[in-house]
Amino acid sequence: MTSSHGSGGPWSDLDRPPLNAGALRRALVRPDGLWASLDVVPSTGSTNSDLAGRADELPGGTVLVAEEQTAGRGRLDRSWVAPARSGLFFSVLLKPDVPVHRWGWLPLLAGVAAATGLAKSAGADLSLKWPNDLLVSVGGEERKTGGILAERAGDHGVVVGLGINVTLREDELPVPAAGSLLLADAVSTDRDTLLRAVLRSLEQWYGEWVRADGDPEVSGLQAAYAAGCATLGRRVRAQLPGERTLEGEAVALDGDGRLVVATEGGGTEAVSAGDIVHVRAES
Repeated sequence: MTSSHGSGGPWSDLDRPPLNAGALRRALVRPDGLWASLDVVPSTGSTNSDLAGRADELPGGTVLVAEEQTAGRGRLDRSWVAPARSGLFFSVLLKPDVPVHRWGWLPLLAGVAAATGLAKSAGADLSLKWPNDLLVSVGGEERKTGGILAERAGDHGVVVGLGINVTLREDELPVPAAGSLLLADAVSTDRDTLLRAVLRSLEQWYGEWVRADGDPEVSGLQAAYAAGCATLGRRVRAQLPGERTLEGEAVALDGDGRLVVATEGGGTEAVSAGDIVHVRAES
């Protein structure tokens, strides 16, 4: 989430007021809750990197929010470009007491939580592009408004970072395929309200998942992701490691969170990592 616009002071853009850190802490940090602390910084390189570097000394449930990131990363080390205070740029440190082989569900869980929280608070319809993108509809066109990056951190932790475009305007889009809640005609773009909703939703889904020992079926996570996933039922092209390409119909999400693709020869292949392109149907 890199800005080329310059942040100026916190009130340099009256349409983009700063977050109220004190009010956010009062609303979200509770003795019996998941969130142990919440800090908002004016600018940092990467909230994921900041938390990952201190993962062993920080408690699970630490939240770090930045009004601007200067070295934010998405998957495959891609940058995320956004002006200061135009979105939600934050990371959470989680230390799940579930089998490690189920930790791969965390970015999918974060996607479900973000889509659920934003649908309620922003009044916008969001869908999920496997494995870690949030999509909105802008003028009938599917566009990416958010991304998720989960990374192992320290001996027992995972840092999950989210970047969500909130008030990005058309002339500020880094690429034509980008979008924002504003462009999707959201009924609310108040970032304090949206962040509270996403973190509360994340707390709820994470709690259900942990109580189910990370089981995606028992916790309802697998079904919820499938229900909100725009990739399923679509023809996709997967750019796989080793410069291999796979094309076919995305038909299911398996118990490990992998995308099951039906291939031309009548077989199926489960994709665990790779770039997924939604292939447009021929008219």
